[in-house]
Amino acid sequence: MSRLVHSRILTRRMGTRGQPEESRAAILKAAAHEFAEHGVDGARTDTIAREAQVNKALLYYYFKDKQTLYGEVIDGAFSGLKDTVFRVLDSNAPPREKILAYVGAYFDFIASNQLYPRLMQREMMRAREGQSQYIEKIIKNHIQPIFTRLSELLRQGIAEGEFREVKPEHFVPSMVAMIVFYFSSAPVMQKIVGFNPLARNRIAERRAAVIDIVSAALFRPKSTQGARS
Repeated sequence: MSRLVHSRILTRRMGTRGQPEESRAAILKAAAHEFAEHGVDGARTDTIAREAQVNKALLYYYFKDKQTLYGEVIDGAFSGLKDTVFRVLDSNAPPREKILAYVGAYFDFIASNQLYPRLMQREMMRAREGQSQYIEKIIKNHIQPIFTRLSELLRQGIAEGEFREVKPEHFVPSMVAMIVFYFSSAPVMQKIVGFNPLARNRIAERRAAVIDIVSAALFRPKSTQGARS
């Protein structure tokens, strides 16, 4: 291989300012792994740069410091989730169909981004300890809008006799917990149940189970719809 060709391959591998989208995406992906594993305080930018195959100077060219990078990762996790579920919540589907589509979309997003439950859990713990500088923004921009739309959907389904009487402040976090906890607790569950909960067939089983539980907990039997007790 000629020196010129080798130089071009190395430049592409290490990332350049002339490839901002590719370089930023690689840094954010590597950072998500590092922050999920070690938290913001324990994460090392040297490791992130190495895993992203960029030099450290380039990392700081795109992100001022580690806190800025962490904020971008957290915002990306929650904004990605919001965009995914809003595509369902913005539809004109009837309440039953829409709530199950929401559960499926939420589940599929987390299953495809299995680092996110750990990132989200860490940030919630930081918020509980008063150490999160991002939680207010996350709530305002992402969590609150999702909760508001789901609350409206639940009230609509209840008013139309499709859903049982439930309180959104209890039912919504219960739906989320059934999904997120499964992935965040997978290493422990593997020791309990004796199989890998993250195997493709097990994830499919879990998805079906979550949808079944939500249906059983929320839907009124067809024969009793309209006969509100």
